[in-house]
Amino acid sequence: RTKPVLLFKSGMSDIMRPVSDETFETDVLKSGTPVLVDFWAEWCSPCRAIAPVLEELGKEYAGRVSIAKLNIDENPVTLENYGVKGIPTMILFKDGKLVAKQVGPAPKHELKAWLDKNL
Repeated sequence: RTKPVLLFKSGMSDIMRPVSDETFETDVLKSGTPVLVDFWAEWCSPCRAIAPVLEELGKEYAGRVSIAKLNIDENPVTLENYGVKGIPTMILFKDGKLVAKQVGPAPKHELKAWLDKNL
């Protein structure tokens, strides 16, 4: 028997949708629900490590918050607009405004507390 092959999908899933400089205003700022944007890069191991946690949170908070991922290497405008210096950086947007920023990886329970406090 052969082992199943697991393919790395750039941290994207049905729960976490990609956003870009072009789609940011529509997908994030004009969203009817709060959006947590994960600023990440393919080469960033902490970014890859936190992706499954964000996916779990996306499922747990479905309908209350959506999760978006912005690749910093491909989207310099949004990166600059929000002063993102280190990754992973998670920014929570509500009603088109930045309401909270979390820099660096954190355990799931800390991210849940951060979300609960800011939603």
